[in-house]
Amino acid sequence: MNDKRVQRVRHELKSRDVTVSAVRELAPNFVSVTFKGESLHDFVSSSYDDHVKFILHDADGERVMRDYTPRHYDQAACELTLEFALHAEGMMSDWARRAAIGQQVVIAGPRGSMIIPTDYQWQILAGDATALPAIRRRLDELPAGVDVQVLVSGDEAAALHAAGQFVGAAQVRVQLLPTPEAMVDAFHAMRLPEGDGFIWCAGEAKMAKQVRDILFIDKGFPRDAARISAYWKQGASA
Repeated sequence: MNDKRVQRVRHELKSRDVTVSAVRELAPNFVSVTFKGESLHDFVSSSYDDHVKFILHDADGERVMRDYTPRHYDQAACELTLEFALHAEGMMSDWARRAAIGQQVVIAGPRGSMIIPTDYQWQILAGDATALPAIRRRLDELPAGVDVQVLVSGDEAAALHAAGQFVGAAQVRVQLLPTPEAMVDAFHAMRLPEGDGFIWCAGEAKMAKQVRDILFIDKGFPRDAARISAYWKQGASA
């Protein structure tokens, strides 16, 4: 595996004042919010693995930031769409649950991109609700002929799958899993395909660590052909 296949690039870090221009429920507890603003005219997001900082202020005026995947960017319209998994509690989830056209927020970044080629023979995309925007963006990007296995857990993933939201030109196979523990079991039982492939997985920190150990230690999969990320930690605020 040639580790130069995956390229890392840096972007100029900018904060952008934007206004909510559309809100759409994609599934129960999963909402798409589109933001508009002239500040987005030079927005850059080169990879489905990118993150922007979504910035709000709490009751004490303190700035609160969380990472979100740029789901879709329309340069001509100066619009950026983010998708929010609505947790039971948490400042960001509460905001997204009540999001309305005309609300103003601040978005910053992305600071950089890890550009993963689309021409691998096969790819595995896996994660919980927080990983769904990145997985769906990647399915939009992949060309025909690529074999893609999608492993997703949680009610939001099941609802999106039922609504036909995991589609693309590639050959996509979706496996629904009930829990993060089932995700770990699926990776443990998995026989990895032959040939040139890439594995991307994101979600709760404990799950991500276990998947990382299974792939790199137990199965000896090359580290430069995978990206395993902890998007959140059980018990931390959402």
